[in-house]
Amino acid sequence: MTYAARKRDTLMTRSILSVALLLLLGVPVGAQSQAQPPATPPQDLPQRSQNPPPIISRTETVVVPATIKDSKGQLVAGLEKGDFRIFSDGVEQIISRFSSDAVPLSAVVLIDDDLPERAVADVQKSLVTIAAGFGPRDEVAFVKFDQYPTTVFDFSFNNDQLFTQLKRFELNSHPTQIIADATTGPPTINGQPLPTATGIPLHGAKRPQSTNSLDDALYAAGDMLKTRGRDRRKIIFLVSDGSNSRNNHHTFEETLRSLLVADVSVYSISTTRSVPVARSLLQHGESELNKYAYGTGGDAFFASKAEDLERLYSDVTEQARNEYTLTFSPQEADRTKDFHSIEVRVERPGLSVIARDGYYQSAIAVGR
Repeated sequence: MTYAARKRDTLMTRSILSVALLLLLGVPVGAQSQAQPPATPPQDLPQRSQNPPPIISRTETVVVPATIKDSKGQLVAGLEKGDFRIFSDGVEQIISRFSSDAVPLSAVVLIDDDLPERAVADVQKSLVTIAAGFGPRDEVAFVKFDQYPTTVFDFSFNNDQLFTQLKRFELNSHPTQIIADATTGPPTINGQPLPTATGIPLHGAKRPQSTNSLDDALYAAGDMLKTRGRDRRKIIFLVSDGSNSRNNHHTFEETLRSLLVADVSVYSISTTRSVPVARSLLQHGESELNKYAYGTGGDAFFASKAEDLERLYSDVTEQARNEYTLTFSPQEADRTKDFHSIEVRVERPGLSVIARDGYYQSAIAVGR
């Protein structure tokens, strides 16, 4: 047999063996060169490439700072969780977290820039001591207001800069005496005042109308604070005579709501004697300084002398920093209404409690 014949027989033998092997394995002849599609996994088995959806639990929490004072108005320390009870809409709540630790402050120092003349000198002299009440962990902004609020110094941890700004700041004032004009002056004859045995009578008293927009100023200060962290106590440090114009863009109710929503407390220092001696007297005819202070869980003070103001400045920051913090998740809350009242009680006799009046369901924090 020739070489060519032997080679042909060998190739034929190999082809027959290959076909036989493919038939033995169950693969159709000619399919070995075609690409095989990927196997489809059974429908009841999970795909490896898919991650299971995350499990999210949401808990609504209300944080309530509370100040406790004795019968002399002094702060009370050393209370424990068991000394407190908290109610919302009259229903007792479970205190989920409790703390008595000092908390860093985020504060807006809000200064009335249109005080009565008699108050300006003492307030001006005392302003720089406001800075002494803040520490290195506190962030402070400085805002003045009359008809409009104006930011003098934005949030900073630099206490020296705050001191410098307060030292440079010069207060404006308005007169408080009676202004006689054509509507308030005495009767005249030929342009001359009519003489009387008792001197020149004034027909009424015309005092300068207040242009201070207190509601708008507090609204703006609260708006500045609403983005600060919940791990900080957010306060407005207000110095004012309490005068308020009728030309505010925001009402009292709108402003109070915005402060409660942002967890902001107002600490007001009045330069005029308008603060009642006890909170029980605040139910009738209370000033707006008091309403904002007690409605937000802050406090209201009065001082007219420079030395009293300086003492109160440090008292305000100490009180705000050392409040007790109570946290609860609302139980049995009526979801058909937005505002819910809060009442904090202390089991020990002879102590008074200052805490916010309530919270808004639509604004409470949602945690994960």
